[in-house]
Amino acid sequence: MSQAFKLNSAMLSTEPQFAAIAALVGDPARANILRVLMDGRARTAKELAFAAGVTPQTTSGHLAKLVDGQLLQVASQGRHRYYRLASALVANALESLMALSGERVMPPHRRSPGLTHALRQARTCYDHLAGRLGVRIFDQLLAQDCLRPSDITDGTEFTVTPAGRSLFADMGIDVDQVARQRRGFARPCLDWSERVPHLAGGLGAAIAHRCFELGWIERQGSSRAVTVTPPGREGLARLFGTDMTPWLTGERQR
Repeated sequence: MSQAFKLNSAMLSTEPQFAAIAALVGDPARANILRVLMDGRARTAKELAFAAGVTPQTTSGHLAKLVDGQLLQVASQGRHRYYRLASALVANALESLMALSGERVMPPHRRSPGLTHALRQARTCYDHLAGRLGVRIFDQLLAQDCLRPSDITDGTEFTVTPAGRSLFADMGIDVDQVARQRRGFARPCLDWSERVPHLAGGLGAAIAHRCFELGWIERQGSSRAVTVTPPGREGLARLFGTDMTPWLTGERQR
C-alpha cells in the first residue's frame, strides 16, 4: 500500500468536526431556532417551536440535538427549561454564515422589509452591537486610536490604548475588569449586513451592556433590532465626535 493511499485513508476516516456542526446548522428548523437566539436571550421550547415553524414534539428533538452538539445550553427554572446559545463563539460563527448568505437570513415568506431595515441599522449580535451602529463604533475606536491590533495576533485581537482607556472610563467601563473575563477581549466579528467587522469579545459586550444601562439604546420588541434614543445620539456623538444619524439612516456609505 502506497504512503499516499495510507494518508488519504487516514484523512477520510476522520470526519472533520465542522461537518457535524454544519449538519446541525443546515436544517431549516434548527437554523431558525439559532437565528432567534442570536440576541443572547434565553427562550422556552414553546417560543422556539413558534420560531422554527414546527410542532413542539419536533422542536424537542431539534433542541436535544443542538444541546448535544454544544451549540445550545439549557437551564431549568421552575417548571420551565430555557435555551440559549452556548457561547459567543457560536454566535460569531452564525454571524459569519449570515454574511455569506446576505439577505437570505430568513425565508422570504417570513421576511419583513421593515425589520430587515431595522436590523441593518442597529442590532445585537449575541451580546455586542452590530449593523451600521456597531460597525461605525468600531471604525471610530480605530480612527481615534482607542484600539490597536495586537502585535502577536495579526489583527485578530485588539488592545486598548491610553486614549481608549480614557474614553471607556468616561463611558463607565472598567477595561481591566473586562480583560479578566475568561473570553476573548476585543476582536473583530464579520457583520452580515455591512460585510465588514464590528467589535466583539468582552469589550464589545461591555459597550453594548453600558449603552443599555445608560438608556442610549432600546430593544425593538423581541427582535435583535435596537433603537438609538435621543440621549444615545448625544452620548455617542460626544464620545466619538461624530453624529451617528447619517450612518444609521444610510445617508452616508463607508
